[in-house]
Amino acid sequence: MLKTFSVTDIGKKRKLNQDYVFSSDRKIGNLSNVFIVADGMGGHNAGDYASRFTVDTMVEEIEKSFEQSPVKILEKAIKTANTKLRIKASEDPKLFGMGTTVVACTVLGRYLQVANVGDSRLYVIGGDKITQITRDHSLVEEMVRMGGIDRETARHSLDKNIITRAIGADETVDVDFFNVELNRGDIVLMCSDGLTNMLEDEEIRMIVSGQRDIIEKAQKLVVAANNNGGKDNIAVILIEPFADEAAHDGGLND
Repeated sequence: MLKTFSVTDIGKKRKLNQDYVFSSDRKIGNLSNVFIVADGMGGHNAGDYASRFTVDTMVEEIEKSFEQSPVKILEKAIKTANTKLRIKASEDPKLFGMGTTVVACTVLGRYLQVANVGDSRLYVIGGDKITQITRDHSLVEEMVRMGGIDRETARHSLDKNIITRAIGADETVDVDFFNVELNRGDIVLMCSDGLTNMLEDEEIRMIVSGQRDIIEKAQKLVVAANNNGGKDNIAVILIEPFADEAAHDGGLND
């Protein structure tokens, strides 16, 4: 039995919360569990609408899918959400140009299947290591990959919020997929850039590793991001895939 907790926070600078999360440790369609983080963009209510609509559409699609393959289920859900979001944007001038990032995953025993569009992230944290599984679809990340700038420069770049892929941006959407083998004691973190722009990876690892309770871990991440400026909305989902094993070993108590 896995253990999970999710939270969103408006941060200290924004007037609207455009981050939206979905977290279910119960079966949705043919998936044993589903977790999604979306970070919307667009003026007024458009970003808020985009993230919520995308997540709700994905959950509906996952629920009614006859596919058995997690990759096919997630891919169809994301591509359908992209098409439907663009239709909504074309029908209402106030929603024109809206879009959202999305990172989604499902835990399959000792494996994690991840889907990603945009710069919201999924990490696996275990022991003294934090590993970013997803790759940001952003202008600065492309520049880092091509050797134009180093990662530290990218972190402070004024262009770091320019993303190169988003739900709703184009007629078709390319989705990245990752399959990760999990180890006992690993914790999965999904988050929007409102967390990662405010905290270094090592700070995130220390907070997650330093608290015993999953709720406290998530809340401390939000507090730390706000203490460092809270310049954007913050979304966090934490998943402990082997919480029951740890509990049987006396490492965790429910």
